[in-house]
Amino acid sequence: MVARWIINAVGLMLLPVVISGIRVDNFLVALVAAILLGLANALIRPVLLILTLPLNFLTLGLLTFVINGLMLLLVSAVVKGFYVDSFLSAIFGSILLSIISAVLSRFVR
Repeated sequence: MVARWIINAVGLMLLPVVISGIRVDNFLVALVAAILLGLANALIRPVLLILTLPLNFLTLGLLTFVINGLMLLLVSAVVKGFYVDSFLSAIFGSILLSIISAVLSRFVR
């Protein structure tokens, strides 16, 4: 679990390199944002996915990207030092964070 937390924090630190609309001040901020993102994904995201299930079905799952972006925006609103400028940056950031996390998790195993 700790390794996953650090992997997500590293992923958050890499996001500003690719997406100009995201800024992370330091690694401690990334650690806090990673833990809050994990909590938001564990507690809030499932409720949103269930509530939007019919619409998600109609969009063939594309609404999930929007929900993931909302989770990233929510965390950026709570954590000082972690900034997401726009909704589009949040969507691309959540997609990139998922890819980075998956790749880094493969190396840790």
